[in-house]
Amino acid sequence: MGKMKTHRASAKRFKRTGSGKIKRFSAYKSHLTGKKSPKRIRKLRKASLVSTGDQRRINKMIP
Repeated sequence: MGKMKTHRASAKRFKRTGSGKIKRFSAYKSHLTGKKSPKRIRKLRKASLVSTGDQRRINKMIP
C-alpha cells in the first residue's frame, strides 16, 4: 500500500492547533479593501476554527 498524499492546496490554507483542531483564515480580505470599513478588515485578520462538519473532510486532506 502506498503512502497517503497531502492535498497541497489544503495544507497551505489550514493549520492544526495543539489540541488537533483545524484553524482557518478569513476570506474577503485580500483585495477591494477600500470599500470595506477598517473595523471589518481588522476582524478579518483573526483566524477561526473550522466547523465540525467540515473538519472530517479536511482531516482526510491533511493526514
